[in-house]
Parts: sequence; C-alpha cells; structure tokens
Amino acid sequence: MAVTINDIKKLRDMTGAGLSDCKKALIEAENDMDKAMELIRKRGQAIAAKREDRNAAQGISIGKSVGDFAAIVALKCETDFVAKNEKFVTLAKAILDAAVESRVKSLDELNALMMDGKTVAEQVTALSGITGEKMELGAYECLEAPATVVYNHFNGMLAAAVAFNKADVDAEVAKAVAMQVASMNPIKATREQIPQETIDEELRIAIDKTRAEQVSKAVENALKKAGFNPYYCATEEHQDEAIRKGYMTAEQVEEAKKLMAETAAAKEANMPEQMIQNIAKGRMNKFYQENVLMEQVYEAGENKETIAQFLASKDKDLKAIDLKRVNLNVD
Repeated sequence: MAVTINDIKKLRDMTGAGLSDCKKALIEAENDMDKAMELIRKRGQAIAAKREDRNAAQGISIGKSVGDFAAIVALKCETDFVAKNEKFVTLAKAILDAAVESRVKSLDELNALMMDGKTVAEQVTALSGITGEKMELGAYECLEAPATVVYNHFNGMLAAAVAFNKADVDAEVAKAVAMQVASMNPIKATREQIPQETIDEELRIAIDKTRAEQVSKAVENALKKAGFNPYYCATEEHQDEAIRKGYMTAEQVEEAKKLMAETAAAKEANMPEQMIQNIAKGRMNKFYQENVLMEQVYEAGENKETIAQFLASKDKDLKAIDLKRVNLNVD
C-alpha cells in the first residue's frame, strides 16, 4: 500500500515531525501508524542523546498561579530561533499547566509526570529530536501559601513568583511585589530565611573588609605624615614608577615600605574590636536591605519605603513570606 499525503499529514500532526521524516517512518512501518510513531519517537531519542554535550542557553521561563499554588517552568534549548518556535512555547505552557494541575513539588517529579500518554521528559526528548536541538527542563520552582502571584517578564526568559501570608491580596499590589522580585533579585523574602552559612560568610567578609580598611587608613595617614605620597607607595608597580620618574629614591621607597609594614602590624595588633563589630553590623544591614525582599526599597514607590512598609500601607498584617525567581538570561 502506497503512503498517502493524508497519512503523512496525520502523522505530522500527531508527532510534530517533518513531512519527510513522517514519510520515511510510514514507508518503513508499512503504513502502520502506531509503528511509525514509535519509529519517530526512537529516532528522536537517538538524536537527542547525541546532543547531550551541547549548551542549552536559550529557552523560556514561564510561571502560573492558581491562588494558593504557583509554579515556574524553565524549558531550555540551544537557539533563540527555537525558543520562539510555536511548538516549543506550546510544550512549555503545556508542561506548566500539567505541573500546576498536579501540584508538582520537584523537577524530578515533573520529568516523571505523565502528559498525553508520555512522561514530560519523553515529550521534551521527542521535540528535541524534531527540532534538531538539545532541550531540557532547566528549572522548576513552586510555592504554596494562602495567596501566590506570578510575573512573567516580556522577554520570556524571566519569571518570578511570590507567596503571601493572607489570601485576600489585592492583585495589583501582589503584581507590584512580583515585579520587584523580577527586577531586584532578592535572595529570600525575609531575613530569617537566609541560610546561616550565608550570614556567617557575609559577616566574615564584612569584618575582614572593615579590618583591611582600618589598616589602609592608618598606613595612608602614616605615609602622609612622613611626607610620602600614598599613591606611589601603594604597589611595587607604583614604587617602580616613582623611582623611574624621580619622585622617590630607592632608599625612600625602602623607608616607606618599612613604615607601611610597621604601621600595618601595629594597627592589626591594636584593632578596636567594638568599632569593627559596629561597622560590620552596618554592612550586614546593608546586605539585608539589598538582598531581602521585605527590606528592599520599593523601586516603584515614591517615598523610598521598603516592601514591608508598602505592604503594610495596604494591609497592616500583609507580608511576603516566600519567593522564587528563574532567569535564563544569565551566564
């Protein structure tokens, strides 16, 4: 029996494969539609396996909220051309819908989720074989709370979700907070959610930076008092430049180096610990203000109020309690 154009089109509609691939599969399967579909599926898997070492840096990051549950799916591919392909976008949206409907909790669970008779992972592999590009689910995030909101950025590469402690959140207020997450990239919604190891590391950096600054100031003051230009003493390159241009003699450079070492040692041995801790605490507060959603300045506001203050102005008990953000437009 000859392969008809109607059968070829039918198989293409069912699989999304190209016309020539559908024709070859039907001929090999002797017009058995089920066998032809299986051939296309297996060929797609084989093609996808060959692309495992490729970099899938493009794609779509898209989220959806259904009241008390929100999810973000990132489907990745190799090129912007495929990322904007209708079948690719349709698949990403279908995966997101399935994830939200089943309230999927993890990426592994999502890959194993059945959708139209196949797992999500198999659906992605099948489309990969058709497009000729590596595809993968790059990320999956979800939130459960009395109220959730999602903001999908217009470029299709960024989505943000926020959870609130109360169900009756004004839609525009919720959207404004989600847009803040998208633009300002906070680490967590509240200070208490930041991992202790992150806090410890930031505090260590703050203390080390403060100590280094105190030593640097003491050395600079000592050099100026001795009549040396701190710029020409800062590094070996600057010292060589000073000698080369006749601003300092080799002996003066050695004198300055000795003074710098002695001053630094003396300052480090007599560091005012309480002052160091106070300055480091200030730096930690700045870290929280930059990285904690509730403590960030509300960027769309006019009075430099924080997100916490913005929410309280709408409802004194309203708080953002969690957030998720997936951005594919990063290296």
